[in-house]
Amino acid sequence: MHPTSLHIRSARLIDPGQSRLEEVDVVIEGGKVSRIGKGLATPTGARVIEARGRIVAPGFVDLHAHLREPGEEGKETIETGAAAAAAGGFTALCAMPNTQPPNDCRAITMLIKTRAREIGGAHIYPIGAISRGLAGESLSDVGELKEAGVVALSDDGRCIMNARLMRRALEYGRTFDLPIVQHAEDTHLSHGGVMNEGVSSTRAGLPGQPAEAEQVIVARDLILVEMTGARYHVAHASTARTIEMVRAAKARGLPVTCEVTPHHLVLTDDACLGYDTATKMYPPLRTHADVEALKLGLADGTVDAIATDHAPHSANQKHVEFDCAAFGIIGLETALPIALSLVRDGVISLPRAVELLTWGPVRTLSLPGGTLPEGAAADLVMFDPDFEWIIEPESLASKSKNTPFSGMTMRGRPRLTLVGGKVVFDADGAAS
Repeated sequence: MHPTSLHIRSARLIDPGQSRLEEVDVVIEGGKVSRIGKGLATPTGARVIEARGRIVAPGFVDLHAHLREPGEEGKETIETGAAAAAAGGFTALCAMPNTQPPNDCRAITMLIKTRAREIGGAHIYPIGAISRGLAGESLSDVGELKEAGVVALSDDGRCIMNARLMRRALEYGRTFDLPIVQHAEDTHLSHGGVMNEGVSSTRAGLPGQPAEAEQVIVARDLILVEMTGARYHVAHASTARTIEMVRAAKARGLPVTCEVTPHHLVLTDDACLGYDTATKMYPPLRTHADVEALKLGLADGTVDAIATDHAPHSANQKHVEFDCAAFGIIGLETALPIALSLVRDGVISLPRAVELLTWGPVRTLSLPGGTLPEGAAADLVMFDPDFEWIIEPESLASKSKNTPFSGMTMRGRPRLTLVGGKVVFDADGAAS
């Protein structure tokens, strides 16, 4: 679908990148935001969309998504992942490198970028592997990956356990201006654990992973960041002490950022007591005290972004015993309503929620977008914060259906998503 001229009337614009919160019209021409203001004239031939006070915001940007292509297209593809992104209001995704084969070279990076261009949906920004084959033994060719277009380096799904290798990764990351994204998990401490170690794991009779498995890696890495001066990002931070350490590091002026997932903000390890494998994920769901600490991190600015860690898995990997099930849940289509639930609970303001999904992620990895000044590419979402819907996994756009929120009533959903002025999701047919 080609870019079309649109006139969105009477929208409530929230653009944290410009500190803008007002009711305006938005006119889109030639794939760009041409005018923003009150009572604008409709361009000749433009389609008019009556927003009726719905919110228009920059398109959401996800720092952490697993698209499974190449190698595991039965779980998700770049095309189905982009469709799920559009349905969730995301116009850009960072694709994690634990594909098969891993994205540790130019050829895989180019394949991902080419497929994304062919599909023409959400922008896909590949993240390259820190180590060859994700083996944690030797560095990938960082210069080659940078030339090919990766936006960061990570072995996500696997922690860089070797401190010497992590030091080198940070040094190369600084040289090539690529943030290092760490999956913080001491695998010696977490070995064999399938949920958070604590009262709930004891009640469930399941082996646990202690919170310290995340924390000791973050503590080590922060020392290395101070040593190297490199940009460092904690993926899916899940514990109170992790947030405390990031907060302290920022106060000391270190170039440190972190993200939190929607599910770690609303679920605790008690959710695992029913042995629902949809609640099994990396890192594991933590305690109520951890959840409260994450929320405080959102409110006080310690947390830079809400990222989905969208991790699709096939039914045969989830419909097994809890011990044997794959780790991970899908999250692109449920991120917005969960973020809005935090607004209704008074944890954060609505502009802050939008910031955590837009301007925050963009600043974290120095990505395009995240704001809507006149002349910018028309990557935007219009959503209804009060729209009620029941999560029916089979109706979700993702190829996989592994969500712990099945059957739950959510409030808030995108109604329209544009990428470069092209309509990629239209729940109401308003742009048809």
